[in-house]
Amino acid sequence: MADAKTLTVPKGATGVLVFADGSAVFGRGFGAVGDAVGELCFNTSITGYQEIMTDPSYAGQIINFTFPHIGNVGTNDEDVEADNPYALGCVVRQDVTEPSNFRNVAPFDEWMKAHGRVGLSGVDTRALTRMIREKGAPNVVIAHDPHGAFDIAALAAKAARWPGLEGMDLAIEVTGKESRLWKDGVWRLGFGYGAGEATDERPHVVAIDYGAKNNIFRNLVKAGARVTVLPATATYDQVMAQKPDGVFLSNGPGDPAATGAYAVPVIAALLADDIPVFGICLGHQLLALAVGAKTIKMHQGHRGANHPVKRLSDGLVEITSMNHGFAVDADTLPANVKPTHVSLFDGSNCGIELADKPFRSSTTPKPRRGRRTASTCSNGSSMASRARLRREPEPAPRRRSAPGCRVGGGPRSPRQPRRQWRRGEDRAAGRRQLPGQRTGFRSGADHREPVRLRRTGPGRG
Repeated sequence: MADAKTLTVPKGATGVLVFADGSAVFGRGFGAVGDAVGELCFNTSITGYQEIMTDPSYAGQIINFTFPHIGNVGTNDEDVEADNPYALGCVVRQDVTEPSNFRNVAPFDEWMKAHGRVGLSGVDTRALTRMIREKGAPNVVIAHDPHGAFDIAALAAKAARWPGLEGMDLAIEVTGKESRLWKDGVWRLGFGYGAGEATDERPHVVAIDYGAKNNIFRNLVKAGARVTVLPATATYDQVMAQKPDGVFLSNGPGDPAATGAYAVPVIAALLADDIPVFGICLGHQLLALAVGAKTIKMHQGHRGANHPVKRLSDGLVEITSMNHGFAVDADTLPANVKPTHVSLFDGSNCGIELADKPFRSSTTPKPRRGRRTASTCSNGSSMASRARLRREPEPAPRRRSAPGCRVGGGPRSPRQPRRQWRRGEDRAAGRRQLPGQRTGFRSGADHREPVRLRRTGPGRG
């Protein structure tokens, strides 16, 4: 980094990242020509850059990708979480190359330019990440000029004038403007987003959109709900007019305390009526505010697809996808609210539950980038189940069978094992599907053909 008063633009530099203190990082610009001011954050995901750029939770932010190869598979019309990218720009290590993917529609550079987003390549993004971890997320200006004509002092002054995310209500800027019935299902290769069922027999979940990713709603449909989406400014009467069986509070950008000025009274009224409520990310923080807790600005935030979270009830560790720069202050939780999850990175609160109300929240949104991680779907299924119980009597308990045995006749369920593994550890190795394992997959093959195992039984050693 160099000082704004003494630096000169290096030869060949067409992009720059300028900090409020006058320091700057030069590189090669791509995407739109111009500049944008926001908070610099880092994301550790190795896939899903298009979903990340279109996540409304990134409004007001410039993303520093730690993974070096961004843009190498191009862009398409399906891998988006909103109609437009909400991140202001991005910083990447390697130059954006020609796309190499059969689903590509437009190169990442062209996609960024079409949406007015500024990119900067040729930067040591991991050094920037270390700086953010040590000093916190700074206010910066990202700029691109093909001729390298930058007024560094003016850009530094622009970064210094920007007020920052604390105290900023951004949900009002990214929320949908009208109520709508969500119809899309989950994505399938070659089929796109199939239509989800929206029959009256399904429990009705009203989702308040504070800046939600589209895939959140798709997974609520997959979990068994009929979903109606309302804008962030929806009133208590507007929510109840939908006759919800449960209410979902979405993720979103900005300071929860600022959004809470109009959201918290609505949530408090829903809790008073014992409506099942579940929230993620910003929704999780708003729920905490509604029961009397406080939120705080985090030093660097949590953004990535590999965040370990511990479930306090049984010690289970889940790998989650996160994107938030504010957190619930666990020290301010009332006595009737218990923490349910904590981050193993920094010990911050990642989930709460109200002891005497049908209420739960967490910071684990559902990713859609080819991984199997903890997701909203599991918690959404729980909320859909709670909502269903408001409409149906509780079923009689099912008789459990011994491991590996079926109860009753009829065809075998696809979930039931066709055989018992010879030993428990063999079964675990088979699940892991490790090449070269005796009970795993054949070394050198495409790892799709399982090795046939012996079944246990009379006369079988």
